[in-house]
Amino acid sequence: MSMGKALHQMSATAERVTVGGGEAASGVVSDEARLTRDDTVNAGQGLLAQVLARENMQRAWKRVKSNKGAAGVDGMDIATTGRYLVTALPNIRVQLMEGTYRPSPVRRVGIPKPDGSQRELGIPTVVDRLIQQAILQVLQPLIDPTFSEHSHGFRPGRRARDAVLAAQQHVQEGYRIVVDVDLEKFFDRVNHDVLMSRIGRRIEDAGVIRLIRSYLNAGIMNHGVVDQREQGTPQGGPLAPATTEQTLG
Repeated sequence: MSMGKALHQMSATAERVTVGGGEAASGVVSDEARLTRDDTVNAGQGLLAQVLARENMQRAWKRVKSNKGAAGVDGMDIATTGRYLVTALPNIRVQLMEGTYRPSPVRRVGIPKPDGSQRELGIPTVVDRLIQQAILQVLQPLIDPTFSEHSHGFRPGRRARDAVLAAQQHVQEGYRIVVDVDLEKFFDRVNHDVLMSRIGRRIEDAGVIRLIRSYLNAGIMNHGVVDQREQGTPQGGPLAPATTEQTLG
C-alpha cells in the first residue's frame, strides 16, 4: 500500500473541509480590522479533526516531500518515513485524537552565521514535520488575518521586499526617520506559558492546544542526550518561523 492510499483510508470522521495552502500559502489576505488581538478565532470544537482530515494530511505530506530536508533523531528520511507511515499512520492518528501522541525530540543542528556565530536549529522527524505542517495549514488562515497589516515577517505571501517597498512609500510621504529594532535571540527565549496563553486566546480546541504544547516540550537531542527546554521555540520545522529544513537536505 502506498502512502497516498494510507491517507485515503483515514477515518471519514476526520474528513472535514479545511482552508489554507500550507506553509507558504499566498492566498491569505491580512486584515487587522477583522479580529482584535484578543478575539478568539471561531474555529469550533473540531479543529483537530480538521488537522487530521484526509485532504489536509495529503497536502501536508506533499509539502513535506517537496521541502525535502534531513532526517530527525529517528534517522528516517522522506522515503523511509513514507514507507513507515503506510502501516503506522492509523495508530498515530488514534494517538493524536486521544491526546497520547508524544513528539520525538528535535535534532540539534548549528548553521554558521556571517558574524561567525551559529544559528541553532531543531530538526523534527519527518513524521512530526508532517503533523506540524497539517496543523499549520489549518491554523495559519485563521490566525494570520488577525495580525497587523503593517507586519511582514514570517507571513504567507509576504517578503522582505514588501517591507522595503512599504518603507519607500513612507519616504515618499515625507518621513525621514527609520528605527531598526532587533530582539536578540528572541525565538530562543520565548516563554512557553506566555505563548500558550496567547494561543489559547485565539484557539478554542483543547486537542490542538495540547498538541502544540507537546511540541514545545519535546526537547532537543544533542550528542545523544535530550535537553528539556522551558523556553524557546527551536527553528527548523513547519511551525517555527523561517523554517530552514529545505537547506538541510
